[in-house]
Amino acid sequence: MLKTLTRGLAVSVLTLATGSIALADTLNVQLSADIRSSQPGVNRDAITDSVMLNVVEGLVAAGEGGDIVPMLASDWSVSEEGTQYTFTLRDDVVFHNGETMTAQDVVWSWDKLLANPDYTCNVYFDGSQTSEIVNIEAPDPATVTFELDQPDAMFLTNMAQSQCAATAVVHRDSFNEDGSWAKPIGTGPFVFDEWVRGESVHLVKFEDYAATGTEPDGYGGYKEALVDDVNLIVVPDNSAAVAGLQSGDLDILPYLPPNEAAELEEMGSFNLVSEPHAGLVTILIQTEDPVMSHPAMRQAFAAALDIPQIVESVTYGLGVANNSLVATGSVYHTAHHDQGYTYDPASIPALLEEAGYEGEQITMLTNRRSAISYDIAVIAQAMLQASGINVEIEVLEWASQLDRFRSGNYQVMAFNYSDRADPALAYNAVTASKEERANAIWDNPQAIELLQAVMAESDQAERQALFDQLHTLFLEDIPLIMFANGLDVGVSADYVTGYRTWHGFARLWGVGLTR
Repeated sequence: MLKTLTRGLAVSVLTLATGSIALADTLNVQLSADIRSSQPGVNRDAITDSVMLNVVEGLVAAGEGGDIVPMLASDWSVSEEGTQYTFTLRDDVVFHNGETMTAQDVVWSWDKLLANPDYTCNVYFDGSQTSEIVNIEAPDPATVTFELDQPDAMFLTNMAQSQCAATAVVHRDSFNEDGSWAKPIGTGPFVFDEWVRGESVHLVKFEDYAATGTEPDGYGGYKEALVDDVNLIVVPDNSAAVAGLQSGDLDILPYLPPNEAAELEEMGSFNLVSEPHAGLVTILIQTEDPVMSHPAMRQAFAAALDIPQIVESVTYGLGVANNSLVATGSVYHTAHHDQGYTYDPASIPALLEEAGYEGEQITMLTNRRSAISYDIAVIAQAMLQASGINVEIEVLEWASQLDRFRSGNYQVMAFNYSDRADPALAYNAVTASKEERANAIWDNPQAIELLQAVMAESDQAERQALFDQLHTLFLEDIPLIMFANGLDVGVSADYVTGYRTWHGFARLWGVGLTR
């Protein structure tokens, strides 16, 4: 087991107490914060998802180009009515406990997942937002059928979402006899071995992993564990993590502030890994707050922020400003979505007067775990105060900020959303009735109606028109300030091969060591 690496330590005491683990075959990776749980899709955040998706898999996966690719299923078909999905399972898949996966295992796992009220993605499958799964059956050991109450163009995409843990299939032994969660027994290339809360997560290579495909493809395709062990070590302090990388005690720092990553790359013995993704970098606005509820107040906020300058500063030139919830790399991001907020300090006094603003303090929440969120809060505060808007920053621990986000208890907050595989899912992350979902940001009934339409539509041209309408309405309402899409910048030692992030997550298969 790993000795603890704590905040502020020069990471020079990393040792392995288990002599059977060869250092040359062990990959040591920083976690900037501990995982929230080991139950896929339950009590999660982006770091938790990133770890779990090396351990568990679903029937389908998000491919490199944004398409949906087979994973535990070899193929699938959809009925003419669009309400029945039939999946043919691969016949070589083995759980981490050595048992072969069957259709009955898939049905059991899905039933267990959907019965859990804390599962993050229930809303995608219970009829709350799109279709409802009304039946799941296993007509034979190699076939699973899903019956929906209505056609749903987003069904496969929702199944593959990272924040849904790709609707992972886990063995029933993942639960204790009393029904409580034990640990994930999945099918992925790594086995979840041990979690020392607040310290580390230990994964081991799954020797009987059944790889598919010939090349890696997003979270699908060919996955090969090239190391015997992965130690994911909680090191919240970046200076301690950098010291660990320099000493060789850490091999990969997945998420570093861009300036620190660039400095390490310049030293010549480290590789900078930079990858954009479709996450959202934002300042959220509580539109039910007495001060922020007035549209003119939100317009003043947007007019006070020089967003290209902010993005240039916080990403050290690696990021691109984007005021649309449709990611810059999406086929749906046309010139219409290049339209954004106008930096216009001269317009602010009139807007503040219209809003009836009299200098009330506005509290902006942020955290230090995300360097970009923290830096955006600091720069935005300066610009807003220079425009006569009295903003103070409150720095919270990440868990506390997440609780405030979930409850809707804030005025404004710097907040990042993890990657969404489709623009409709980005809109869905923020759009809903606040009476029905406390963490909803945009509750305009017209926006909700447009979102429902785009999630039910499969024709690309029709979807484009709906996304264009949503963007126009989004810029009018300003329920949040959209700065840019996500950008992950990390560093690996020069003896690490094959490492790159994808859509905001650290994929540990295909990563080797040459030392």
